[in-house]
Amino acid sequence: MNSLAKVPVTVVTGFLGSGKTTLIQHLLSNPNGKKLAVLVNEFGSQGVDGEILKSCADANCPEENIVELANGCICCTVADDFIPTMEQLLARPVRPDHILIETSGLALPKPLLKAFDWPEIRSRITVDGVIALADAEAVAAGRFAPDPDAVEAQRAADENLDHATPLSEVFEDQIACADIVLLTKADLAGAVGIEAAKAAITAEMPRRVPMLAVTDGAIDARVILGLGAAAENDLAARPSHHDGEEEHEHDDFASVVIDLPEVLDVDALVASVQKLAREQNVLRAKGYIAVAGKPMRLLLQAVGERVRHQFDKPWGAGLRQSKLVVIGEHGDIDESAIRAGLGV
Repeated sequence: MNSLAKVPVTVVTGFLGSGKTTLIQHLLSNPNGKKLAVLVNEFGSQGVDGEILKSCADANCPEENIVELANGCICCTVADDFIPTMEQLLARPVRPDHILIETSGLALPKPLLKAFDWPEIRSRITVDGVIALADAEAVAAGRFAPDPDAVEAQRAADENLDHATPLSEVFEDQIACADIVLLTKADLAGAVGIEAAKAAITAEMPRRVPMLAVTDGAIDARVILGLGAAAENDLAARPSHHDGEEEHEHDDFASVVIDLPEVLDVDALVASVQKLAREQNVLRAKGYIAVAGKPMRLLLQAVGERVRHQFDKPWGAGLRQSKLVVIGEHGDIDESAIRAGLGV
């Protein structure tokens, strides 16, 4: 790449558990000849997605090119975190051909795009495109809002009331900012679910953009990298609920990190996580679990009551310590109740 050319950056956004990390894993394994770098931003102090991606490091994306910013939205910590990190990636001995940014599932993408106008980096990088992921099965069922029936009841009771819940605002802002929408978990949604999700998303989109169904993040890099959108110069076409605000907060959401002892019964843990989703309105749970008698660590990820788990790699010489990050709306996160629900 010519040293004067701007390095393209793809912003991967999407609601909690929509499959952002899975998509980036696929791109790392199928980079189409590009040297990649990845910036991962997580909500909560205990990083999981960054560890998952570092396990995929190779010559096209060495581990030092995978950087994690935890416990802080990058669009809220631009000067302290985002700009210095981007400068470090651009200063690598071998400059990346393309940078992927995985935002937190709670992030609003538009404030991040505005950060690309900062003098330190605006002449060196450009937003090649914004890829929004949406869980097709969940969207088809209306679960991107915490309680669609309650929202509709409020709408009927008071037409002057702000109908948008925090979760729906996050979802709508991510969709409105996108250049391409990927409908993930297409295998779970089925053809009917995919069409229902497309209809729901189309109703929220300010402009027509491609929508593609994917399973397990499998998509040709040529389809989503190299869009040339220069999104940082196209902000007016990407409306947000927060336009006109000088800054935004994430006080609507909270997370806690729970230390667990070695787990004897994985099925029982899964049942406990599902019960928390039902009774405590937990949106997302993810972490590494030590299972008694197993040398491999168990990666557990939950979106509501849907829980997936797999053994990913040996614990190694370090401490076998189970940690579970639990995320929910601020008023629903009761750490003592969550601990009780997990039996700790």
